[in-house]
Order: sequence, then C-alpha cells, then structure tokens
Amino acid sequence: MRYRGLADFAHDQPERTGLLLVNLGTPDAPEPREVRRYLAEFLADPRVVELPRALWLPLLHGVILPLRARRSAHAYARIWDRRGSPLRWQSEALAQAVQECLDEAGQQVEVRLAMRYGRPAIGEVLDRWIGEGLRRLLVLPLYPQFSATTTASVFDAVTACLQRWRWPPELRWINDYFAEPGWVEAIAARIRAHWQTSGRGEVLLLSFHGIPKRYQLAGDPYYCQCLLSARRIAAALGLEDGAWRLAFQSRVGREAWLEPYTDRTLEALAREGVRTVDVVCPGFAVDCLETLEEIALAGAEAFRAAGGERLHYIPALNDSPQHAELLAQLARRHLAGWPATPAVETR
Repeated sequence: MRYRGLADFAHDQPERTGLLLVNLGTPDAPEPREVRRYLAEFLADPRVVELPRALWLPLLHGVILPLRARRSAHAYARIWDRRGSPLRWQSEALAQAVQECLDEAGQQVEVRLAMRYGRPAIGEVLDRWIGEGLRRLLVLPLYPQFSATTTASVFDAVTACLQRWRWPPELRWINDYFAEPGWVEAIAARIRAHWQTSGRGEVLLLSFHGIPKRYQLAGDPYYCQCLLSARRIAAALGLEDGAWRLAFQSRVGREAWLEPYTDRTLEALAREGVRTVDVVCPGFAVDCLETLEEIALAGAEAFRAAGGERLHYIPALNDSPQHAELLAQLARRHLAGWPATPAVETR
C-alpha cells in the first residue's frame, strides 16, 4: 500500500479534534441518472447486500438499476423541495446545531458532516480534514440502532480512508445511542407535541427500516435494539400494549425480512376498523425518502385504500434543539479524556 501525505505539510499547524456525523446519503438530484449513480454505490456495498459479488453485481447493473432508477427518481421527486434533498439539508442543519451546542459548552471540537453514499463522501471530507491538522476523530453515525448494514458500513469507509494516510488521527467510535435516556425522551416528546397540536390517532405505529431476517440470525443486533427502542418509547408515553405496534418497512426482494411488515400492518389495522393511525420512525435521525414518501405519502394512500381514514406521520427529530443537545452530550462523553487542541511543539 502506498501511503498518502502532503508535500507541503506543516508540522507546526494547530491540531484539531473533530466530530464526524455520518448519514446514509442521497442522490444529487431526483433524476434517473443521478439516482442510478447513487443506488449503484449503495447497493454494491457488501454490507448492504450480502451475496457473492460475481452473482450480485451483474444482476445489479444489468437488471435492477435500469428498472429501479426511474421508479426511485419519481419517489424522490415527490419529496424534493426548494432546498434540495430533505435528508441532505436536514443533516446539514443538524450538524450546525450540534456544533453550536458544543461551542456553547466550551468544547473545542469541530463538527463536519459526511454521507456514506453520495456527497459529501466520507473519504473526501476526511482527506481534506486530515490535511488541515485533524489529530483526533470521533465518529457518530446517525443511526440510533446498530446494524452491520449501516453503522458497520460507515466503519468500513472511515477506516479504509484512514489506512491510506501516513499519519492517521486517533479514532473513537459511537456504535449506537438507542439506549440513551435523552434520545428516548426526545422521541416521546416529539410524539406528545404532535398529539397536542394535531390530535391523537387510535394506534401509534413505530416503524423501523427493515433488514433481511438472515442478517439477524447471523448475529446482527438491530432487531433487538429496535424492539427495546419501541418498548422504551411506549413506556415513556405510558402506553398500554394495545395502543401501539412495532413494524419494519422498506423491504425489497423475495427473501424474508424482519416482521411484521409496515405496509401489511397498516392494511391490517384498517381492516380491523382502525380509522386513524399515527406513525413515527424512530430509526431515522432526519426525514428522508423512507419517511416522507414511503410513510407520509405512499403509506397514507395505502392505509386509506384499505379502509382507513387518516394517517398522521410524526416528523423525525431533525435539527430540533433537543436532538442537537442530546447528540452533543453524547459526543462530549465520548470525547472525555482527550486533550485540548494545542499547536505541536517542533523544537
């Protein structure tokens, strides 16, 4: 391996401590070409699709991408706004809010945002940062629950980048934060606020992104962490068992994914006579395609088609002050023990 360095590297530049927030990513535009480029990177990740590369990649590029890119572009177009991709600008706003919380606490740390797929890419952000004197790095993937398909994939990308550098920074990692009392209370407070302003549905559905069932059987802790998340949120709200449900969304392909499925649960609720349902997606830090299009739009349409009357989607925490503060507190705890950021002595 050939290690990277800078020909004009200054050894007396100030050291920096950084907090890298990482989200999933988004296409640059809701157009088939851009969506195809994004999906090609996303679905080629062996952490996401655990199939032999020789079998999967020809199928991906020859069949799946040509069919899926246009359909996905239409879905993205339904949620795109004047600021662009909601996941992109909401993540940027959250990163800025976390930076402000850390500044107010006197924490000498710089916050930057990267995306696992698409832009700003993890490698691009880190390459620039390391060249500017980054010596200590805390990585916080914006996934409350751990999965190999998400958090571990971020780990792969970060460490692959650092391996290329002659002088990589010290590295710390936050695997998950679903058990943080502040996170549980923030979700509960978001739901209470919605009930106060918009009324309360007959059932609260907590919908998490799904993964193939075989990933769970192979040791992925995601299912258990989602279950614990849902139970703790329900307990914080004082809900009895019949007042809430847990489900998993976004499955693709024919193999079994985590159950129960969100779309089938919504249809079943409507057939059972439930007329109003509230849906919250606690696994998503900011709103995105899976919440705004799949739940708030398509999910609501499916619920009404099955006989329901109203589906209320409860927004993600996004850049709310409570969300930014809990992430800042989490970061401060994991940053503890690292020195401040003095200049390097060269004498």
